[in-house]
Amino acid sequence: MPFDLSVDLTTLAILALVAFIAGFIDAIAGGGGLLTTPALLTAGLPPHLVLGTNKLSSTFGSATAGFTFYRRKLFQPGQWKLSILGTFVGALIGAVTAHFMPAEWLNKMLPVIVFACGLYLLFGGTPKAPLDSNAPIRKTWQLPQGLGLGFYDGVAGPGTGAFWTVSSLLLYPIDLVKASGVARSLNFVSNAAALSVFVFSGQVDWVIGLCMGLSVMVGAFFGARTAISGGAKFIRPVFITVVLGLTVRLAWQHWFSVA
Repeated sequence: MPFDLSVDLTTLAILALVAFIAGFIDAIAGGGGLLTTPALLTAGLPPHLVLGTNKLSSTFGSATAGFTFYRRKLFQPGQWKLSILGTFVGALIGAVTAHFMPAEWLNKMLPVIVFACGLYLLFGGTPKAPLDSNAPIRKTWQLPQGLGLGFYDGVAGPGTGAFWTVSSLLLYPIDLVKASGVARSLNFVSNAAALSVFVFSGQVDWVIGLCMGLSVMVGAFFGARTAISGGAKFIRPVFITVVLGLTVRLAWQHWFSVA
């Protein structure tokens, strides 16, 4: 064989399907990592390899969705220079931090993070769009927001896109579609920065990551077009059901099962 698969072909096909769904959802509302992270963990990959492989596939999706929003003039990089800088630096620091964390810490931490994100999405409301979505973008919160969310995306990642969308709606006079454009674009910055650290440290499964990445990219293309055209509400109940189901299984696997 030209390469060794770390999972069987059936599992790889399931991961690719999950990646497509995650890419579609992530481009609309964020949170695709809430599907791919537990899916990779339940496939049996070690936690450090999960983070690196997930970053590879996520980079494909965020690049595709971000470019789609940029091409439709729903994200203007010149207005978000401090956010881009803060996100890049924060993601580098977060990925380095994750690299030096003991594997057993990540095994315990990731289910808690994913489950907490799922509960937030279940019970949290989305802020309403402001009346004036063409007002100037303030620079005050861009750097701390970018550093914080970039760090989180580097050290863990699940739910980052959703957090970007909601926090941008709260901090800036932009509507939901533009907030999604900001989220997808800056999510690409943090994904790319964190990925460079995981590649350097050898924590990427290239076969799984590229297979999932191509699926995420296709899903993100259709998801971004759906988000821009205004239809996304039907995703929420399906998304939350899948997330909570996966995280319950993941928590059982790492917190309650007997080794």
